[in-house]
Amino acid sequence: MAAEKKETQETETVRPDAENKDKMTENGNIAEDQAAEAKDTAKKAAPDTEGAKDTGTQESDEQKKKASKDKEAEEKHTSAGKVKKDKKDEKIDELTDRLQRQMAEFDNYRKRTEKEKSEMFDMGARDVIEKILPVVDNFERGLAGAKEDDPFVQGMNKIYKQMTKILSDMGVEVIEAEGAEFDPNLHNAVMHEDNPDVGDNIITQELQKGYKYKDVVVRHSMVKVAN
Repeated sequence: MAAEKKETQETETVRPDAENKDKMTENGNIAEDQAAEAKDTAKKAAPDTEGAKDTGTQESDEQKKKASKDKEAEEKHTSAGKVKKDKKDEKIDELTDRLQRQMAEFDNYRKRTEKEKSEMFDMGARDVIEKILPVVDNFERGLAGAKEDDPFVQGMNKIYKQMTKILSDMGVEVIEAEGAEFDPNLHNAVMHEDNPDVGDNIITQELQKGYKYKDVVVRHSMVKVAN
């Protein structure tokens, strides 16, 4: 009886150990299952992370593209504004050049007109002077043979001097003739003589006075020249 009781106790002692062993095995299996589930969960989560990374990369690329487009648009706008400004400057330069040309043309026209007016005035003055000169010649001829103490002659002499002064103030000059060398531009030789006392082409006598108006000959002097 004692032996059976001892065997029974040993059997009971062994059984709890087996049960504990089974529980440990079961716990180990549960742990393995949990680890497998955690691994599967991690695998499932991994694609999502990669997707998030891809999404972030796509968003970054889109932002870069958008920034690049914005920059291009800004450059185009700036370029368009620059072109517009350049066209405006070109128009201003064109108008300025045109204005300067017109001003230069007007200045040339003014100078040309003034020159033409001056030439026309001088031409008219020479024409008037040329018509007055015969009157001056007649005064000189009449006074040459008159008596100086005659009051009438004195009056005519005053008129003559007044007329010659007016001509002088206008710029009329008498051409030097007698004793000067003959100049075909100033003198008109109507007579020649042999005179050993003077050199060749020397004017020995003035037959009619010549006049100049502003260095332009109005009438040549009529002279006698020695050969």
